[in-house]
Amino acid sequence: LELEAELKGWNLRNSHLADHLKTHTGEKPHPCKLCGKSFIQKVNLADHLRTHRAEKLFSCECCNKSFVQHRALICHMRIHTGEKPYSCELCDKSFRLRKSLVCHLKTHTGDKPYPCELCSKSFRQSSELAGHMRTHTGEKLHVCKMCGKSFSGSSSMARHMRTHTGEKPFACKVCGKSFAFISRLNVHTRIHTGERPYSCEVCGKSFGKNCHLTIHMRTHTGEKPYSCEVCGKSFSECSRVARHMRSHTHEKPYACKVCGNSFRYGSNLTEHMITHTGETPYSCKVCGKSFTECGSMGRHMRTHKAEERYFSPEAEYQNVSSLYTEINFVQQG
Repeated sequence: LELEAELKGWNLRNSHLADHLKTHTGEKPHPCKLCGKSFIQKVNLADHLRTHRAEKLFSCECCNKSFVQHRALICHMRIHTGEKPYSCELCDKSFRLRKSLVCHLKTHTGDKPYPCELCSKSFRQSSELAGHMRTHTGEKLHVCKMCGKSFSGSSSMARHMRTHTGEKPFACKVCGKSFAFISRLNVHTRIHTGERPYSCEVCGKSFGKNCHLTIHMRTHTGEKPYSCEVCGKSFSECSRVARHMRSHTHEKPYACKVCGNSFRYGSNLTEHMITHTGETPYSCKVCGKSFTECGSMGRHMRTHKAEERYFSPEAEYQNVSSLYTEINFVQQG
């Protein structure tokens, strides 16, 4: 019995080795009869066949998404739990998928074993090379059934589909806000961490988003790439052109739900809403008086500045000097 068990173990190890060697030789002896795709192992072929039968046995209890393979469900669940079991020993980064860690490690080694034969660019993964090759051929295999938009990669298509389904699988652990894309979650978390990785080389000011740094740099360069088609006025930001255009079109897209009044800008509507709620959020730091509008508080603050000027020692000296001048004038008269 011991010898039989040992032989079974030896055969099992040998079969694993045989499968592993196929990754080097490129041999894939198990083809799909429906689409011709080939696989190294029978179990991979069996999983693949479910994609033709549209058989998805494994469902996520959090978002009802279904999967052909159980291990795909396990990997998917980490999106909800935030679990990242694969850690890089060279830096503090962690990953949900083992293949993501393997790919990441190449950023430390600089290894890019998949070169493009057309432009000499190299890639860390064969899938990256395959996606890149479509930039040369212009091929877009993946078409959205809802809007007809085409994509060169399946991952790009999957991300796009979230704009239709409204799916937001990436949740913030601090405030619970959800996002459709992990890149947007990463930017959002900087609100909580205070991280500002994009610094201005001119003045040292830091920003949470690269696009904000780009806009800021225009304050140094004076660049205003966005122009009004009506009057030619230029702006540093695209959003400011859109705001400015309302001065020509007289469009007032922000309507009050209480009284129906419309406003050109969202900030004007926000201030207007205070007239209904009676809220006075702007307080004077000198006397504590409160105001509904920031502009009203600004005008009020000038009364304190005028008092400050009148009752300051310098003002007092000027007042006394004026008085003496007046007395002398009367006496001389």
